[in-house]
Amino acid sequence: MQIRRTQEIKLLNRLLKNNPVVAILGPRQCGKTTLALQLSCEWPSEVIRFDLENPRDIQRLQDPLLALEDARGLVIIDEIQKSPDLFSVLRVLSDRRQKAKYLILGSASRDLIKQSSESLAGRISYLEMGGFSLKLVGGAKIEKLWIRGTFPRSFLASSEAGSYQWRQDFIATFLERDIPQIGLNIPAKSLGRFWRMLAHYHAQIFNASEIGRSLEVSDHTAQRYLDLLSGTFMVRQLRPWHYNTKKRLIKRAKIYFRDSGILHALLSLENKKDVLAHPKLGASWEGFALEEAIKALQLKEDSVFFWGVHCAAELDLVFEKKGRLYGIEIKYAQAPSFTPSMRSALAELSLKHLWVIYPGKEAYPLSREVTAIPLSSLDKIQIS
Repeated sequence: MQIRRTQEIKLLNRLLKNNPVVAILGPRQCGKTTLALQLSCEWPSEVIRFDLENPRDIQRLQDPLLALEDARGLVIIDEIQKSPDLFSVLRVLSDRRQKAKYLILGSASRDLIKQSSESLAGRISYLEMGGFSLKLVGGAKIEKLWIRGTFPRSFLASSEAGSYQWRQDFIATFLERDIPQIGLNIPAKSLGRFWRMLAHYHAQIFNASEIGRSLEVSDHTAQRYLDLLSGTFMVRQLRPWHYNTKKRLIKRAKIYFRDSGILHALLSLENKKDVLAHPKLGASWEGFALEEAIKALQLKEDSVFFWGVHCAAELDLVFEKKGRLYGIEIKYAQAPSFTPSMRSALAELSLKHLWVIYPGKEAYPLSREVTAIPLSSLDKIQIS
């Protein structure tokens, strides 16, 4: 079974219209190849595809300039991080104003891909993607998406046990194969221990000293491990919003796992019953809702923040659009109410509007500037 990614296909067509090269970036197994194939089925002219995990395609690209210089239509190159020399070739071909467009796919570190493609500056655009979204699967499957996570094979598995096993296998492969292939010399056991410990910090401020002491590594090493998991699309480091104030603001990042299913697997939560009984239940739902809000509002990583004052108010998500500041608070409650923390955020940040996302079914106002809205109704958020 495949789920058609209509929104991403439209965006890819727009990016390819304006750029000779477009890169799809995201974690392994999130659906990048499927998306490229869905796009190629509609492409109006020839499509040529190379998969750099296929020895035959590697051989075809032994002399990349010769192999690509006469190409027409759409050229898809999958797993491009395995051949970084191709970026300079694509620059040469792009400058010749060929009739070909290049769609490249990469599942390595975001930073490694972007560093490798610096020679394509002004010629390349990026689409960062994750797994399925709530909008894609429909509101009726919201609980399944939360428990199993957004990776297609996990979500579409025939049973909860099959989904959980797929995620455990994904974690093992990521540690034992993917990290070494990126070229990083980090022991799989050390990174695995860090990753599992980090699951207990989900939705909390990251404390490098505390987690470093627990693992008997330095603060610097703990931060390096965190940056690695962030760069490979596993973890989000949500930065604090800074502004001129005399109040003592929180200055360290909050940590969220981008995929709730991977979080549950790292916490050894095999099914819905396990998740509902776990102390991280509220934090798990908060992270899931946060990621869905970021997707629904099409917010980029460098434009999302949280706001917090030490020993006082906090706001889960702050973002700027159309020159105004907006906020989102996430509550795992059936009837959220207007809180002093929300009042403080409205006053301190001069928010245009604040939405409170909760797992209910009805939207209702909490004040003139605050609206409670179900997670299933994120598409009804209007930015004026």
